[in-house]
Amino acid sequence: MSIQSEAAAKPKVERLPPLPPPETVYKRIRKRFHLAFFLAFVAAPFSNLMRFDIPRQRFYFAGVELWISEFSIIFFALMFLMFVIAASAIIHGRVYCSYACPQMIFSEWSQSVERWAKRQAQQRLRAASAGLKDAAAKGLFYAILALASVFLAFVFTSYFLHPKDLLGRLLHFDLVTVGGITGAVVTLFTFLDFTLVRQKFCTTICPYGYIQGMLQDKHTLLVAYQDGEGEAKDCIDCKKCVRVCEMEIDIRNSPYQIECVHCGDCIDACEDILRKVGKPGLIHYAWGENPKVATGQKEAWYLRWGFRDAKRVVIFGIMACYLGGLALALSLRRPVLVEINPDRATMYKLLDDGRVANMIRLKLANRTGRDVKVRLWVEGLPGADLALPANPVALKPGESFERTVELRAPFVQDGEDVHHIRILAQSDAARKSDAEEMTFITPIKRK
Repeated sequence: MSIQSEAAAKPKVERLPPLPPPETVYKRIRKRFHLAFFLAFVAAPFSNLMRFDIPRQRFYFAGVELWISEFSIIFFALMFLMFVIAASAIIHGRVYCSYACPQMIFSEWSQSVERWAKRQAQQRLRAASAGLKDAAAKGLFYAILALASVFLAFVFTSYFLHPKDLLGRLLHFDLVTVGGITGAVVTLFTFLDFTLVRQKFCTTICPYGYIQGMLQDKHTLLVAYQDGEGEAKDCIDCKKCVRVCEMEIDIRNSPYQIECVHCGDCIDACEDILRKVGKPGLIHYAWGENPKVATGQKEAWYLRWGFRDAKRVVIFGIMACYLGGLALALSLRRPVLVEINPDRATMYKLLDDGRVANMIRLKLANRTGRDVKVRLWVEGLPGADLALPANPVALKPGESFERTVELRAPFVQDGEDVHHIRILAQSDAARKSDAEEMTFITPIKRK
């Protein structure tokens, strides 16, 4: 039976009053991962770890500023991130959904805030009516989420606009420009997501869960329920695994339910209950429902990390090569773009001082985050120089210098009208100089 047909055939679960998952093994681990990924999410646009600057047409990745002309590297970087998520799904199942997905992190956080607000209302308003307590809890909950929505919308929009510019728009309540309108819309959607959508996004909108069904195989990590049959069953039917599940499923029906994100809350719940009666839990992380993992038998370290067949070794090798290629592409890119081309609209000009000039189209672009200076000189033509306002040329971060300048040289009547030369450019941000070979045209001496 296929995964989709099995998921469609499972019986409807009668939803019991939900319970918060116990703060045991996997819940604590996930909270630590959630905190780490949340901090990375917040820090990424401000540290240029990853950010699109749409107005300036820049893409920042690992602290490197990439221009739109370097689209091949940008595409290479984005495809690597997508491949990492796909590879993690093949090897470790829905680990991205449960441990790293911002939607899951913020949804669980909003539920924790809602429970905390209810506890605060119960403790501080003990003598009040139930209606007043409920209203106070909702008011506190909505107030916290409103502030969080503004903050998260600011962080999210900072991935596409410069944070300093966006902060100015926020402080002036800008609702006119594109940046201000975008921030307001994202704030509204974030608040609605916190209060109404939450994990419903994962089960109804997000395509990743459906893609997971095509990526996993018999060795993929999943959450499996394993119990005996007949009188040998240890399950006491407490249904706590159902009540703590944020996705509202019963893991006992199947480990392949499309709603399951393999968070491990049901594992903690089952362990918490059966431990009290002196029995081990019946729900485990397992590699394709492998009984060895469920019974705790030790395996080799590479098997425990997920390298259980040749396909996974190949996937890891591809990822390593991909990452190496991306690192090489970033290391070989030129921090200062230098483009030098001859302008042949005019073959040459005779200057008043007796020299000959050829027109050169020069483009310099500082693709670093600091001030640089670019020095240019000519080889192969004695006495030649470029008519620049200053040499070296000073460039601020992100600044470009585009100009058509004269390449001037003494008129040497040696019988040749074409001279092969090299124009070199050296910036203080690069170890090697850029060289462009071209020709310098002069009048020919007539006999």
